[in-house]
Amino acid sequence: MATIAIDTEEHSRRSRAFRLSPSAISYLQATPLIAILGFFFLLPIAMIAVVSFWDYDFAGLYPDFLTMNYTDTLGSWVTWKTYLNTLKFTAIVWALTLVIGFWVAYFLAFHIRKTSTQMILFLVCTVPFMTSNIIRMISWIPVLGRNGLVNSTLIEMGVIPQPIEWLLYSDFAVVLAMVHLYTLFMVTPIFNTLMRIDRSLFEAARDAGASGWQVLWNVVIPLAKPGMAIGTIFVVTLVMADFSTVQVMSGGQSASVALMMKNQMSLLQYPAAAANAVVLLAVVLLMVAAILRVVDIRKEL
Repeated sequence: MATIAIDTEEHSRRSRAFRLSPSAISYLQATPLIAILGFFFLLPIAMIAVVSFWDYDFAGLYPDFLTMNYTDTLGSWVTWKTYLNTLKFTAIVWALTLVIGFWVAYFLAFHIRKTSTQMILFLVCTVPFMTSNIIRMISWIPVLGRNGLVNSTLIEMGVIPQPIEWLLYSDFAVVLAMVHLYTLFMVTPIFNTLMRIDRSLFEAARDAGASGWQVLWNVVIPLAKPGMAIGTIFVVTLVMADFSTVQVMSGGQSASVALMMKNQMSLLQYPAAAANAVVLLAVVLLMVAAILRVVDIRKEL
């Protein structure tokens, strides 16, 4: 019995000696995720950053450490004009998707009583996303074209004497297509946030004499800010990285940073495109950091 007691005490002593701290266990549990993100996310970004300092010509790439690609990128007025154009698209699309997305989410959350009906209507909103973005974008061409549905209808009704030219292959068409493509990315987080609001807050506000608009402004919107911030991050990053919509819907008459990088890669100017990608990543990260400074999205996580 004494031997068993000694062995048990020795075993417990060894267990205490090899016991990991809670922080070490947490890091150990996160190791697989860190490895996956490091290999598939951080490593490609690091490779792009390295290539952005290389030299190149029409024949190939040459490993080096040159700042030429960044000076050419940041020192060109074409680049700055392209960035301003991209930020213009981002601001307009963000504002429109925020307004449309909020009211759609508000209607689903507060004006549809049955949960089953809410889910059905929400799924209806997601049905277009079962098709490709390219297909949904191109579907606007027969609608907005010179002989498209809109112009034909307006001419037959006598509203306009001739087709409206700026409906297609213009900035208007680019914004319209982007709003169509990305509004759901604003609806989903806002709807999720609104569904978490305690309905008793509305009753308390009405008992205090608040009107419907006062309840909306002082209760609903402040509590919906985390969802708005998440939707804003989605929309901003998607618009900043979009090149196909700008290329197709503008008919080549407008430009964006992503489209400029795509053209550089088609000309085998990979280091210049990599430098543009690094600058674009920095701009997007600054915008996301600004959003996170204004709204604490940890309430939503």
